[in-house]
Amino acid sequence: MKEYKSTDIRNVAVIGHGKTGKTSLLEACLFNAGAVKRLGKVDDGTGVLDYEQEEAKRKMTISDTLAVSEWKGYKLNFIDTPGYPDFIGDVRGALAAVDSALIVISAPAGIEVETEKVWSLCEDMNLPRAFFVNKMDREHADFDGVVEELRVRFGTGVVPVQLPIGKEAAFQGVADLLSLRMKIVHHEEDEIPEYITGEVEEARQKLIEAVAEFNNELLEKYIEGAEITEVEVAAALIEGIQAGKIFPVFCGSALQNAGIKKLMNGIVEYLPTPYFKVSIGVHPQTDELLERKTEDAFSAQVFKTIVDPFVGRLSFLRILSGDMKGDASYYNPNSDATERIGNIFTMIGKQQLGLSVAHAGDIVAAAKLQETATGDTLCDKSSPIRYEKIEYPEAMLAMAVSAKKKGEEDKVFSAIARQSEEDPSLILQKNKETRQTIIRGIGEVHLEILADKLKRKFGVEMDLSEPRVAYRETIRKSVKVEGKHKKQSGGHGQYGHVWLEISPQSAGEGNAFSESIFGGSVPRQFIPAVEKGTTETLAAGILAGYPVVDVKVNLYDGSYHTVDSSEAAFKTATALALKKGVMDASPVLLEPIDEITVLAPEYYMGDVMGRLNSKRAKILGMEGKGKDFSEVKAYIPESELYKYATELRSQTQGRGSYSLKFDHYEVVPEKLAEKIIEESKKEEAKK
Repeated sequence: MKEYKSTDIRNVAVIGHGKTGKTSLLEACLFNAGAVKRLGKVDDGTGVLDYEQEEAKRKMTISDTLAVSEWKGYKLNFIDTPGYPDFIGDVRGALAAVDSALIVISAPAGIEVETEKVWSLCEDMNLPRAFFVNKMDREHADFDGVVEELRVRFGTGVVPVQLPIGKEAAFQGVADLLSLRMKIVHHEEDEIPEYITGEVEEARQKLIEAVAEFNNELLEKYIEGAEITEVEVAAALIEGIQAGKIFPVFCGSALQNAGIKKLMNGIVEYLPTPYFKVSIGVHPQTDELLERKTEDAFSAQVFKTIVDPFVGRLSFLRILSGDMKGDASYYNPNSDATERIGNIFTMIGKQQLGLSVAHAGDIVAAAKLQETATGDTLCDKSSPIRYEKIEYPEAMLAMAVSAKKKGEEDKVFSAIARQSEEDPSLILQKNKETRQTIIRGIGEVHLEILADKLKRKFGVEMDLSEPRVAYRETIRKSVKVEGKHKKQSGGHGQYGHVWLEISPQSAGEGNAFSESIFGGSVPRQFIPAVEKGTTETLAAGILAGYPVVDVKVNLYDGSYHTVDSSEAAFKTATALALKKGVMDASPVLLEPIDEITVLAPEYYMGDVMGRLNSKRAKILGMEGKGKDFSEVKAYIPESELYKYATELRSQTQGRGSYSLKFDHYEVVPEKLAEKIIEESKKEEAKK
């Protein structure tokens, strides 16, 4: 592939709800540009973009895919993104790498859940965006209805730059509101027919009104009734899109390849070039803010990593400044390491196209980077800079993970760790208290896909189960208790004898051991054994096998045998005393309580709060968060959170999200505690 300057590159993330036809749209773009020889279709598996087995099986995109096409002297770097909510992390990575976003909408369905989500992401990142209303040939396709819905939801800056010719089965092509030309499927471009000129002129006036609102010269001409040329409207449109004030609407049918060439022309003409982008980072040593323009020293950021057990790591980079060449070394300030780059290339699906050099604004891939992870910066060592890491959504669904086959634990956890390099929204953690390994993902499908990938790529299988809750035990009153271990079995016997005082401490104070032996009733050399026995017995749990906390143990008396006493005997005597004493000291079970913050549309908030109350939550308060959203805070027991991510998504039509942080421990209600203790005894009996 030839070299392209920054001014001749367009970087566009294709985003939107699942099943709107994003991948089909890009397959048509590739076909029109001559990058592929036939028009691929997702449903029959003939496309080049959804090439992973998991994507082909489910007929949906599950990770970002680069789709590069050369169109009329320009390089279009498209990134195909998932539309299923479990893979929103990939969408965030793609948006960090582009200069604009194309939001694809199904003409029959209109605005859907993920449409709103991706719009909000773009808005947060101040990213210029356009719409493509797809499936204009389908039954119930309603272009005017969709545009009106978009304007109500996203503002009057949403304006069509095209109109469909015909609708549903009679859809034939599109009319361009700037050039006043039309394109019918399989025909040459032609003048707009007389029977729709009135409709086209009305839509063109709305477009001019919209762009004139923030362009004073155009507004003046419009008010005076002077003629406004196509060039003037186009210039104002470009300015409005760049400023985030205008959001053009294109339309067509990806499966029919109708309106797609017009869309590609529009992307070249109206969507922003990376040339003017100024990137902000910090100096790696001083944290001083730095600016980088496209012509400055080389810098780039990795926005996506693919891990393959045979090929190795494949890193996708957005070049933010300078030029990048193959067979060169670059500095990584995140790992303070120098990376040797072999070949650099661009990609169409999994097909690699070699590049000798790539300029600022381009998107490239490089293989086998050893010290560079997603979000890391690569730069010229003589002019170092570090860019802010990409922010990924919080993984809300937590499951306990284990190996399906005994003895393969290390292989499974190693494979998951490698997959989390590819997907940073996957988090693997070891819970020391429950002695379980926990995997966190966005949703159930996210973890199902992970299981499929582990089996295919690494030949290992994982099991998922409900995570254990890190309960604790404590006491509510003080007791004095005796523990005696006496055993004679020929030769030396075993003898240990202690009197302990067991007392509760304030919550969070922890356990403490002391001794007040008088007169040598327990020799000094055995006191460490009593302390060790105390620590081990409390850690192992007494009531239900959970650690005993906030307890003070004082050794105040006992006795010994000059021959038969030993450290082991005193440890055993201590364990006996504690097991009896804790049970006599009004023991209770404690459960971890998290502070949960749930964000959801106000419309669903009554149901959300009702469900939280049914989960023993204590509502702390609620406040509005703008744009019809509210946020509720509550204390909720961790035991009630299993699969709450799935529940909340179902309850709010995918619009709700939540975050958690541990807050404190509370006493478990008596009836529930009895059930937990009973289950614990059954588990112990099985061992």
